[in-house]
Amino acid sequence: MSETTIEWTDATWNPVVGCSAMSAGCTNCYATSMARRLEAMGVEKYIDLTRRSGRRTVWKGIVREDASALDIPLRWRKPRKVFVNSMSDLFHPDVSSGFVEKVWDVMARTPRHSYQILTKRPDRMAAFVAALNADPLSNVWLGTSVEDAKVVDRIDDLRAILAKIRFISFEPLIGPVGDIDLEGIHWAIVGGESGPQARPIREPWIDEIHAACLTRGTAFFFKQWGAWGKDNVRRSKKSNGRTYRGTTWDEMPFTLRESADGGVHVDQAV
Repeated sequence: MSETTIEWTDATWNPVVGCSAMSAGCTNCYATSMARRLEAMGVEKYIDLTRRSGRRTVWKGIVREDASALDIPLRWRKPRKVFVNSMSDLFHPDVSSGFVEKVWDVMARTPRHSYQILTKRPDRMAAFVAALNADPLSNVWLGTSVEDAKVVDRIDDLRAILAKIRFISFEPLIGPVGDIDLEGIHWAIVGGESGPQARPIREPWIDEIHAACLTRGTAFFFKQWGAWGKDNVRRSKKSNGRTYRGTTWDEMPFTLRESADGGVHVDQAV
């Protein structure tokens, strides 16, 4: 686990590491460079996961299950939002269903935390959840990534999943998504790409997602412009900031709070 600078979560938890490219959104995956740095620091589970391809670091397609990381959330007393597998995809085909079940068990045993699972393979997520044949865990948020119109079919896969919270990460947003329907989707994260090879984001692409959120009452979170500002000028991510239409958008589907007696309550945020 590590504390994180990701704006929409509190911590990351990586019981699985390593991945392989799935679609255009994976081209400049931030996790490949992070994995390479961790390997250089001697962190064993990241060894030999990546290789250099021209100016980029890419995954080798190796995926590792880390059983030693499974009990980490059990040690956290204070409730927090937890991004599950920021360095992989829990529903990668090389992650065994048995291991995913172990991750599910940890989440079930720690209802004080909210777990945010993001996948580019919502079809496998849907099949796994259906096979559980159980009520959805109220503290588990299930999401998918949609970077442009070519992969909007993932939204339908996600919508079919029995979950308390369904969310979409439109990041990196590298093209328009078109006239999407966010019925049954509780939260949308939008963000541009950062890094030396970043592709630009356009304000009209954000507009259509924001409009879709308003239509369905979906919480809207604008994470960043990234390397390209709304005026299509490249600057640092910090300089471009994260203000959209003059506002910082930090809407969440709901928030957790810890009561004086140690219980956890749910507050609606939107």
